[in-house]
Amino acid sequence: MANGKIKLEVVTPVKRLVSAEVDEITGPGSWGEFGILPNHTPYLVQLDVGALSYRKSSGRYFVSVSGGYAEVGPHEVTILAESAELAEEIDVNRAKGARERALGRLSGKGADEPFNFDRAEASLKRAISRISVANRSGLE
Repeated sequence: MANGKIKLEVVTPVKRLVSAEVDEITGPGSWGEFGILPNHTPYLVQLDVGALSYRKSSGRYFVSVSGGYAEVGPHEVTILAESAELAEEIDVNRAKGARERALGRLSGKGADEPFNFDRAEASLKRAISRISVANRSGLE
């Protein structure tokens, strides 16, 4: 884009969450947080669980993402997330409940029930991400 903006698309298998012209983007890559400005070198990055943020003239916005890929071009970024949630759509009480359930599973509560450590850890990461995104957006 000649106007110094980046076209951002955030999509999941279910819906398109964001379609906007933005000034900058930061996100959770599998090797750490990444940042994108206009005229960035093209690349593909695997997403981790965490907060995706983008800045427009009207402010900074947050999306909780969980897995997927970011395809980066000089003037366009497409986020193909396994799941994603806009900050204003996050049910903080539900996320806190999910965090407590995951912590309970990881601490051994209900040890007589079969449980998958990796699944419980992934649930905990997603819950923490959702709570963090809501907090950063001032929604809690």
